[in-house]
Amino acid sequence: MLTEGSNVEIETSPVAEVEVLDQVTQPWQVMILNDPVNLMSFVTLILRRIFGYSEEKATDLMLKVHYEGSAIVWTGEREKAELYVQQLQTHQLYAVMEPVD
Repeated sequence: MLTEGSNVEIETSPVAEVEVLDQVTQPWQVMILNDPVNLMSFVTLILRRIFGYSEEKATDLMLKVHYEGSAIVWTGEREKAELYVQQLQTHQLYAVMEPVD
């Protein structure tokens, strides 16, 4: 591409576009971290309400958080992950999101 009034050719690269697209389409995971405040039954209830998980799945995730310190509770697109983190934090749960490696 030639810039007007110049005889210098500038090459543009689509690499930046690809990196931005990868960040947008890359899957994200929502994690809940253990905290000393919330009851285990409350965490199970919130997981069922927000994600629609069965009692068994919500209990398994809650126990993983309790014994291992954290658990991935959902994986998917970034916008939805942000919404889930906000909903979990609204219920006073420690929730974070990070890109899937």
